[in-house]
Amino acid sequence: MNQQFVPAISDLNITSDFFQSRWYVLFVRTNQEKRVAQGLGERGLEHLLPCYSSLRQWKDRKVRLEMPLFPGYVFVRLPFIERLRALTVPQVISMVGKKESPAVVSSEEMDWIRNGVAAGKAEPHEYLQAGQRVMITEGVMRGMQGILLQKRNTMRVVVSLDSIARAFVVEVEAAKVKVITRPAA
Repeated sequence: MNQQFVPAISDLNITSDFFQSRWYVLFVRTNQEKRVAQGLGERGLEHLLPCYSSLRQWKDRKVRLEMPLFPGYVFVRLPFIERLRALTVPQVISMVGKKESPAVVSSEEMDWIRNGVAAGKAEPHEYLQAGQRVMITEGVMRGMQGILLQKRNTMRVVVSLDSIARAFVVEVEAAKVKVITRPAA
C-alpha cells in the first residue's frame, strides 16, 4: 500500500519569521518591471519599483523616460509564507537571494532608496566595495588605477606606484570610478 506522510502544522518548524512582513526582491524578465509592479498591485501586494528620469536621444528628438533604478528587480513586502502570491505574477522569475532563503532588504535600505528617488538624486551606479581594483574615468586623474579604500560621499583610491614601491591616496567622486577586473598592461 502506498501511503504518503503529510506532516501536521505542529510538526513543521515554522517560526514567527514566516508570518512577519519583510521586504524581498523579485528578479523579473528584462523590461518587464512595470508590468510586474502592476501585477503585484492588482494582487494587493505592497511593492516598490524605484525609477529615475533619463533623457534619451532618439533619431528625431530627445525623450525623457522613467527607467527602473535597478533593472530586472522589483521590491515586494510580504510574509515569507505568502511568497507564492508574488512568485506567480507573470514575468517574475524568482526571489533574489541564496538557494536556502531569499535576501531580506532592511527597512533602512528601503528608506534610502525612497529618499534618493524622491529627492531626484538617484541614478544607477556600479556596486563598489572597499578593496576592489578601480580606475578613475573622468577628470585630470582619468586612467589612474588603484584600490578602493573606502566609500562615502567621495571615494578614496589608493594608487600604487610599483616602480618606486610607494603609494598615495586621492579623493574622487563616486561617479568617476569604475571597477576593473584585471590591471591594464
